[in-house]
Formats: sequence, structure tokens, C-alpha cells
Amino acid sequence: MINAVLISVVVMVVLSLLRVNVVLAILFAALTAGLTSGLSVVETVDILVSGMGGQANTALSYILLGVFTVMIGYSGITGFLVNYLINVLKGKKAIMLLAIAGVACLSQNVVPVHIAFIPILIPPLLHLFDRMKLDRRAIATALTFGLKTPYIMIPAGFGLIFHGIIAEEMKANGMPINITQIPMAMLLPGLGMIVGLFIAIFITYRKDRVVNVENESIAEIAVTVEKSLTFTKYHMFTIIAIIAALAVQLMTNSLIMGALTGIVIMFVLRIVPFKDGDHVVNEGIKMMGMIAFVMLIASGYSTILKETGAVENLVESTISFLGDSKFMAAFFMLLVGLLITMGIGSSFGTIPILAALFVPLCAALGFSPLATAALIGTAGALGDAGSPASDSTLGPTSGLNADGKHHHIWDTCVPTFIHFNIPLFVFGMIAAMFL
Repeated sequence: MINAVLISVVVMVVLSLLRVNVVLAILFAALTAGLTSGLSVVETVDILVSGMGGQANTALSYILLGVFTVMIGYSGITGFLVNYLINVLKGKKAIMLLAIAGVACLSQNVVPVHIAFIPILIPPLLHLFDRMKLDRRAIATALTFGLKTPYIMIPAGFGLIFHGIIAEEMKANGMPINITQIPMAMLLPGLGMIVGLFIAIFITYRKDRVVNVENESIAEIAVTVEKSLTFTKYHMFTIIAIIAALAVQLMTNSLIMGALTGIVIMFVLRIVPFKDGDHVVNEGIKMMGMIAFVMLIASGYSTILKETGAVENLVESTISFLGDSKFMAAFFMLLVGLLITMGIGSSFGTIPILAALFVPLCAALGFSPLATAALIGTAGALGDAGSPASDSTLGPTSGLNADGKHHHIWDTCVPTFIHFNIPLFVFGMIAAMFL
């Protein structure tokens, strides 16, 4: 039987490449998965809707972060950053891209705000990017690098969560490993991400790319902000709101509480007048609402794949003909991870599924715990870059498409898929064979 995961992922990818809206592409993929698994349309829709609640917390977080972001932009404080970058990095495209990748890396470990920084930082810089003739596909690649590589390699922030899931799931399935060993296992796959970033910056997208200016709203805003460089009390209040939002988020481990704190402070300190409340909320929903809804649909799709047993069937059918070849086993395990994560859109959510099925196989074939951890971690990370439903691609698109000149599939998903999944696969294979 042709597996539902494979068919539905192909449907989603083809529709996305044909520029069908990503929400519709995932929805049709979910329906395909259900029908291929023997469910009726009504049963498939019921499971889809019931599973959408799995990302409700994340969706609400993104909406509130969008509102908070619009408020920060309203204060004009981003003008100082724009002015600094214009004066210091003008004409230095590679340094600009590496700086963006560095800031994105900090968002995963040092200041774990994940994609929340993107709609704050990127939209005011779009005019600068166009003036520098900077290829936005390179920017998307730099952002996705920073959203993925730290949790793969570094055991802090989101990386500590990712490494902890790998260690816990391996132990639960009969192969104990100390969490302190996971960074060693993921070192080579992480180096593959670095190779992909350098290829994108210094080879693939090093040439100038001229973007036709069809919508000047963002450019005009950026120019206005650049000219407004007088530091006021409202800028200081905005910094206080940002620090408070971050502190509450870290203390409560809740993006919702952090964003709400920032929003309340912005209103109370009159940084944003109450009369403009409707405007900033509407703009925030417009900015991040699409991402929120995609995450809800993707959660429902993931639920269909899990409840129908399609994921388990794919793995079992893959390993049934592998024999005793460790090389072929590693190859197909990574391929299965790529397919599953492309569909689900979550590395973190994929690990428990893969560990339950991969650990017994790895033990039978003689893979070491380090090699097994490398296989599970890499298989989970594969597909996160390039997936239309992943926040590693949705986040960069939300910032780069603020002026309507960046396509989610062709300008974010395809470039990140090529530059990160290929080296991840290669370096993951090397780690599995030699650790």
C-alpha cells in the first residue's frame, strides 16, 4: 500500500510549488492523508478539527506577538537600529547577512524568544535591503539558519529542550544516553548547517538582486523612521516594555504572558494611545494571523497522520527490506524523517515518533548510542527547513513579506530546503557511520 504520509506530502509540496496558498495546500494534503488511510471525508475533517487545538497556544502567542510588534514599530525605536545599520553595514552584504544569522541564533538560546524578533527587526530594514540590492532569499536562509542550528548544536534554551527530548525518548525506548552526550552527536549535522549558510551567502545569492518597488508603504515608513532619531521618553518606555515582556516570558515560560505584559505596558504608559488600539490589533493580526492559522491546520494534519498509523506504517515498510546494511538503514531513516517533518512541520514533535521506531532498529543493527542520537536528531531536524508549515520558514516570510514582495514557497521554502536539508542529510549520514 502506498503510504499516506508520502502521498500527502507530495500533494502539499506540488500544490505549494504551483503557488497554491499554503493553507489550502496543507488542507488538501490532510484530506489526501485521511482518504488514503481509508477514512471518509467527514471523518478526516473531524480529526483535522479536533487536532487543531494542539497548536492553539502557539497560534495565540503569534497573534499577540504580532500586536506587540506593531506597537514597538509605532514607537519609532527601530529607527535607531536602521540608522546604525545604514551607516555601518551599507554595501557590506555578507556582513549584514552574517549579522542577521547571529541575531537569529541568539533568539534560540541566549534570549529565547524564537521568531518573535523577526517582525520587530526585519520590516523596518526592507527598504535598506532593497537599496543594497540584497537577495531576500539569502536573508530568509540566514534567518532559518539562526532558528535551526542553535537548537541542533547548543544545549541551552530551545536547544536544551530538543536535546532533552532526544535523551528522554531514547531512554524510554531502551537505549539510555546522557544528555551531555547529545551535543557531540549533533556536532557534525550542525556543521552541515554552517556549510549550507556559507554556500548561500558566498555562492548562491552573492549577486545583486533588484526588486521592483510596487508598494512604497514600508519604504516610506523606513525613511520616516530614519529621520526620527531623537531619543524620547517613549523610546525609553518601549525598552522597558520589551525587557518586561522578556522577563515575564522567561519566568512563566509563556509567550502569551510575555506578549500580554508588553502590550499592557505600551497602553498604560501611553506609548500607543488607547484610541489607536483597534488599528494596532488589526495590523498585528494581519502580520502574524496567517502564520497562526497555518500552525493550526498543520497541527490537525499531524493528528491525522498519527491517528491513522500512517507514520508507523511508513517506517515499518521502510525498514522491512533494509537487511543488515547500516548504510542503507541510516539513509532510509533520514529519508523517513525528512518526509515526516516536511508534513508535520515540527522537529520537536517528530522526535518522539521517530525514537520509538528507530531505537530498536539501531540497537539491532549495532549503531552506538551516539550514532543513534545523531540519526534521531538529524531525522527530526530534516524537513524543518523547507516545510511550508514550519515556523522556521513561516517566521522569516512574515518579516520579509511585510511589503508583499516575498513569496513563501519560492523565496523561503525552496532556498532553505536546498541549502540546509542536503548538507544535513550528508553530514547526518557521516555522523551515523563514524560515531
